Amino acid sequence: MTKETKMTKPRVLISDQMDPKAEQIFRERGCDVDVITGKTPEELGEIIGQYDGLAIRSTTKLTKELIEKATRLKVVGRAGIGVDNIDIPAASVKGIVVMNTPFGNSITTAEHAIALMFALARQLPEANAQTQAGKWPKNDFMGVEVTGKTLGLIGAGNIGSIVASRALGLRMKVVAFDPFLSPERAVELGIEKVELDDLLARADFITLHTPLTDQTRNILSRENLAKAKQGVRIINCARGGLIDEEALKDALDSGHVAGAALDVFAKEPARESPLFGTPNFISTPHLGASTDEAQVNVAIQVAEQLSDYLVHGGVTNALNMPSLSAEEAPKLKPYMALAEQLGSLVGQLTTGAIPRISIHAEGAAAELNIKPIVAAVLAGFLRVQSDSVNMVNAPFLAKERGMEVREVKTEKAGDYHTLIRVSVKTEAGERSVAGTLFSNSEPRLVELFGIKVEAELDGPMLYIVNEDAPGFIGRIGTLLGENAINIGTFNLGRRDAGGEAVLLLSVDSAVPAPVLDQARGIAGVKRVMALAF
Repeated sequence: MTKETKMTKPRVLISDQMDPKAEQIFRERGCDVDVITGKTPEELGEIIGQYDGLAIRSTTKLTKELIEKATRLKVVGRAGIGVDNIDIPAASVKGIVVMNTPFGNSITTAEHAIALMFALARQLPEANAQTQAGKWPKNDFMGVEVTGKTLGLIGAGNIGSIVASRALGLRMKVVAFDPFLSPERAVELGIEKVELDDLLARADFITLHTPLTDQTRNILSRENLAKAKQGVRIINCARGGLIDEEALKDALDSGHVAGAALDVFAKEPARESPLFGTPNFISTPHLGASTDEAQVNVAIQVAEQLSDYLVHGGVTNALNMPSLSAEEAPKLKPYMALAEQLGSLVGQLTTGAIPRISIHAEGAAAELNIKPIVAAVLAGFLRVQSDSVNMVNAPFLAKERGMEVREVKTEKAGDYHTLIRVSVKTEAGERSVAGTLFSNSEPRLVELFGIKVEAELDGPMLYIVNEDAPGFIGRIGTLLGENAINIGTFNLGRRDAGGEAVLLLSVDSAVPAPVLDQARGIAGVKRVMALAF
């Protein structure tokens, strides 16, 4: 009679205000969920260790200190695009997947940018205020048309491309600065790709749609604002910190910039700013994503993404690991198991610094998403050094150690219909192991350092390199038998008769160090190692 194991549901915490549909989706998809909002960092730190998943908006700050207390946390999802409130490097080191929902509020944010552009062009907020104050300042507000004007996009990704389509519909000309924008994509969007200086010189309106990074911080610096066209109007609905606010204030005061509209600030909530009270300046309190539709969309998406990961292993819109859809996950799962085993094997059998590791997918494996396979190899390889390594932090740790990671695909099948090969560069030269799937689901080792050997990598194992000679197998069997170590499977390979041979034994219990020493003393033995999978 076997004891039935009860599966524990993943536990998720929603720590910021979110549409109720998020909680509903978590429950429908098999997660236990608590909605606990308004907690201080200290209060959140007391409970976060109970949860596998965390769904947040912009209020919760997932700092390094909070991450250290999140001992069970596997994934955090940001309902929205910005992740300034998440310490992604700290999460990556801890092996926590970080996801966002970059598409749920795209239209809403793009529309807000267009709305602010019109507000600037016609000075609507000030005209409204004076009219309601009992004045009739009809002659004080001379606006400009947007038709025929040039709109400069800094960032032409998801939101920027929507702004571009709306601007083209308004009969504007659109130029864009975005290092990641391909010429083909620019043609598809109907816009012109330019360098930043060219955009600054030509744009009548500039709108920013880029994340805040070391490269984009203060991209509209004092120097770049000075390069901008006289009378330019600037809109920022992306991230605070993209514009030097002091420099923008001076440019508005001098008239070089005719108007500016900011939905985001370097410091939020923006209780004070050098820009407040400046003529021709419009501000809104980070309303870019504030529509009913956007709030529902991002809540639904974050719940779907987190539950897919926790229940099925699907990874969508992750910022620190390869994406893996819920549909791909079942097909890739045996490949990732094989990849992790091969990485672990080569990691246990190699010593010293490894400057390069190569992952080669051949045959059917080459048709798959190779990124999760690569991450699984690295996780297996580096887990030899630390139990806390997983697919999230393995690429980060490999880079930290200066390892070059290569990916190779060969669609033509060789001896096997599908094959994964892992090669490492060592002081002794290139060494590789390879494996395949039997029945498309069962991982098997098929080659070890150039020697064909078929083995299932599982549990405690014994690895022996020896000279191929009669009676050797019997001596090893006798040694293990005398020490009450039972052999599970016996896998042997050799380069040629009488040459170097490899023996892989699965055993029912780990081989003690004294027995390993005795094995090394057997005639013809070159190397003996205990392995664990």
